[in-house]
Amino acid sequence: MLAQMAQWLVDMIFQMGYLGIFALMAIESSFIPFPSEIVLIPAGYLASKGEMSFTLIFIFALAGSMVGAFINYYGALYIGRSLLNRYGKYILISNETLEKMDRFFDSHGHISTFTGRLIPGIRQLISIPAGLSRMNIKVFSFYTALGAGLWSLILILLGYFMGENEALIKEYLHQITLLAIGSAFLIGAIYFYIQQKNK
Repeated sequence: MLAQMAQWLVDMIFQMGYLGIFALMAIESSFIPFPSEIVLIPAGYLASKGEMSFTLIFIFALAGSMVGAFINYYGALYIGRSLLNRYGKYILISNETLEKMDRFFDSHGHISTFTGRLIPGIRQLISIPAGLSRMNIKVFSFYTALGAGLWSLILILLGYFMGENEALIKEYLHQITLLAIGSAFLIGAIYFYIQQKNK
């Protein structure tokens, strides 16, 4: 089943080209759960065969990720914030809670956004609290691009060097995911330790 889906994606990406990568990564990075690995690993494999450009895959993947992140950010900023201001008290989210979130993202939004992009299940959602808290858009964009770009590069490289070996991909993807999660928590822990030490 996995092999058939991967083959279907390879075929679809090859037919749609870089716009297909862009669209799928925009979906993956927005509120629709869609694993980026089943997009970028096959694309990396096509790059290894010379059928696509490694550089263009990365550029279109990053651009799609940014579009999806902006959808979540601006949706949360213009729709979610208004709804929470009006109805948040009914789900135990007070204005005081929102103000605390604002202060947190104002001070720590950069590290939260970067590390959040490395954690499965959170990478798509981290843009929502950033938007709700009205995080500075330039800071949000930079750290989102940094985290999304790093993750995309890892997946493309995995497909490039191991695209034909499904067993190796599963093994290394699992290890890479655990390493990314561990690294995100380690970076966060070091950051907050330094913050506390400098107080």
